[in-house]
Amino acid sequence: MRKSEVVVVGAGIAGLTSAAILSKQGLSVTLIESHTQSGGCAGTFKRKNYIFDVGATQVAGLEKGGIHSRIFDFLDIPSPDATILDPACIVDLKDGGKPISIWYKKSKWIAEQEMQFPGSQRFWKLCALIHQSNWIFANNNPVLPINNFWDFSQLLKALVPSNLVTGILLKSTIFDLLRICGLSKSERLIKFLNLQLKLYSQEDVYNTAALYGSTVLQMCQQPHGLWHLKNSMQSLSESLESSLIKTGVNLIFGQEVNSISFDDLTMCWKISAKSKKNAYVYQAKDLIYTAPPQSLLRHLKKPLNRKQNYKNRLRNLPAPSGAIVFYSALKKEHIKKNISSNHYQFVSHEFGSLFVSISEDGDGRAPKGEVTLIASIFTQTKDWFKLDKENYLKRKKDFLKKITLELESHFDILSENWLHRELATPLGFEKWTNRPNGMVGGLGQNPDIFGLFGLSSRTPFEGLWLCGDSIYPGEGTAGVSQSALMVSRQILATKGIENFSL
Repeated sequence: MRKSEVVVVGAGIAGLTSAAILSKQGLSVTLIESHTQSGGCAGTFKRKNYIFDVGATQVAGLEKGGIHSRIFDFLDIPSPDATILDPACIVDLKDGGKPISIWYKKSKWIAEQEMQFPGSQRFWKLCALIHQSNWIFANNNPVLPINNFWDFSQLLKALVPSNLVTGILLKSTIFDLLRICGLSKSERLIKFLNLQLKLYSQEDVYNTAALYGSTVLQMCQQPHGLWHLKNSMQSLSESLESSLIKTGVNLIFGQEVNSISFDDLTMCWKISAKSKKNAYVYQAKDLIYTAPPQSLLRHLKKPLNRKQNYKNRLRNLPAPSGAIVFYSALKKEHIKKNISSNHYQFVSHEFGSLFVSISEDGDGRAPKGEVTLIASIFTQTKDWFKLDKENYLKRKKDFLKKITLELESHFDILSENWLHRELATPLGFEKWTNRPNGMVGGLGQNPDIFGLFGLSSRTPFEGLWLCGDSIYPGEGTAGVSQSALMVSRQILATKGIENFSL
């Protein structure tokens, strides 16, 4: 039996961050990861001379005052080397109009908005006002949803007058904002918003919560911005791991959690795990669970039987999204289309849309003169797990061919110039991340899930905490880091450190 004050399950960005914060505050922490490396969906893998980002390919929150920057300053570790993305993305609606460049500089983005979507400035100004209110609120460290008086007190401390105004939009969607601004029939704007919101909220314009969507639509612009990490996304995890080493966190790789139970005798959580050869048991007063909450149905069977309402809520969570990801490499000169951004999104008749990330020459992901090109699409996970092996391989091969053709057409690439190509499906993601059915991202950020109405980090079981992309404020490395800070503050408050902040 290995004992510590806190056990963290999962060494993705959420797990690494919460472990680093609590350890820095003097708590003994054990971090268990089933994979042989950290990072989770923000990790990397190697093929030949290439390094591929598994899922996430861009980072928010590295600017001064951003969540990553604040955390790295607190941990006294350097931020990973990164450059601002400008434009953050180029979106081609394939409607005969000019592709839309999402600029970092506000004045350029405002001019782009007016050129691409004439008469839309009222909508964008409304989103900016909501985002500004959200930003102040988030930096005041609220706890959401509210589960006890302490959570409520933190919410009250975080509120500013503008939140009382934007609060009337709690149950509104982005489409409601469009309707308020007289743009409910602006087809081109709606088409653009649908593409962008799907990436960050897993919902469309009709279902994305207005308070959430307004912020993600503003995150590309100064003073925030999206960042491209040098070397790979793994550098974010490596920075956090350096803090764990300094503070003595027991970081364990290659062990998969089997079950979680509560020991009434010691009043501690027991975590049973296994490696390829051995079984292990860990014990802690507090357990931070960063895996998708749906996994609790497998890991927390006996305790959940005593909390049927909570069990039913986990069972009834919305069906998760999956992803198909195309990983490739080629010489930069063989992309005939002029490349002016690291990220592209374009409409596809076959797939709805493709999101493409292209490495920079010399950024460490490919040899000089070559680049990696990653393209992803959303898919229903159930469509892949019900196939037998023969039909699975056939479908995978078919998707590889179709995505290849889409990219060759869009970027003017000759088929003989690919240096590497492979495809990952939800089955591959399940094996890599140990997430049920290979789900990606968290819960879709609709008004019934976001903020006050979401799944709380504080579970009905004392000492068991949730953290990650299904907990407020949602997915993305910045979102899960905010979640990690929130759960760390809650745990520290139970130990008498009530005013902790960054």
